[in-house]
Amino acid sequence: MKMRNQCNYFKVLILCILAASTHAQLELGFYTKSCPKAEQIVANFVHEHIRNAPSLAAALIRMHFHDCFVRGCDASVLLNSTNQQAEKNAPPNLTVRGFDFIDRIKSLVEAECPGVVSCADIIALSARDSIAATGGPYWKVPTGRRDGVVSNLLEANQNIPAPFSNFTTLQTLFANQGLDMKDLVLLSGAHTIGISLCTSFSNRLYNFTGKGDQDPSLDSEYAKNLKTFKCKNINDNTTIVELDPGSRNTFDLGYYSQVVKRRGLFESDSALLTNSVTKALVTQFLQGSLENFYAEFAKSIEKMGQIKVKTGSQGVIRKHCALVNN
Repeated sequence: MKMRNQCNYFKVLILCILAASTHAQLELGFYTKSCPKAEQIVANFVHEHIRNAPSLAAALIRMHFHDCFVRGCDASVLLNSTNQQAEKNAPPNLTVRGFDFIDRIKSLVEAECPGVVSCADIIALSARDSIAATGGPYWKVPTGRRDGVVSNLLEANQNIPAPFSNFTTLQTLFANQGLDMKDLVLLSGAHTIGISLCTSFSNRLYNFTGKGDQDPSLDSEYAKNLKTFKCKNINDNTTIVELDPGSRNTFDLGYYSQVVKRRGLFESDSALLTNSVTKALVTQFLQGSLENFYAEFAKSIEKMGQIKVKTGSQGVIRKHCALVNN
């Protein structure tokens, strides 16, 4: 009996060791020994190029968000389609930009340390560095993520919040990722530097309920202005509209101001006013300091960046971000 108990003890011990190696944690400076220049290479490339293309900051943080909401932060959004349609071909990702930017950073890092730094970490670092480089908040990015090998269009459609999502849908999709209503309000705040094509919200202007009507939750003067000067018909798929007019390149509190004025461009923006908790949070952040918003935003995006990450022996380090290793 004693021998059997000892055997059971060692079996449990071995399982615990295996579990620990499989579920390793992210850590700051993960590449300090294996690729000490990795984070600096990313930062240098971002700082060198973002000044000529500041709109990429919004694109990269959006890519980070879309990646983490499907299979966790594993760079599956970067994979090309093979025998099944990949995430990047899903409607929510057709306007995602920055793939080439990430590829160029990856090539530089691979030249320095082949097969060491994941595409998932490059996305997370690039998003942070681009926002910081354009004067926005800076947040900690613990590293050690590994890349996934599966990318599924249907999962992207199911998990990424859409511009027309109502509050219930938003709350559910965020909760599925371990994010709460405060995270919803804070991460929506990134729309302060975003842009959109008219087709993402034109139904609010021209055919909200299928009867040729306008969304009553959208400020009527703002809607009139959009129809007159921007989105002149429901099928306009080329005109770009700022989510936070007048400060699209400034990470500030302007987005919340637009929401309070009922000028949030998307239904998902307006939805923040339909729940007492999120409405109060919008007001709280708008009336607070920019420094407080930055600090709170940092907490939420750090939390988002750790959704279902693959670490330890999970996942792989992809040699090319768009391809599964041979």
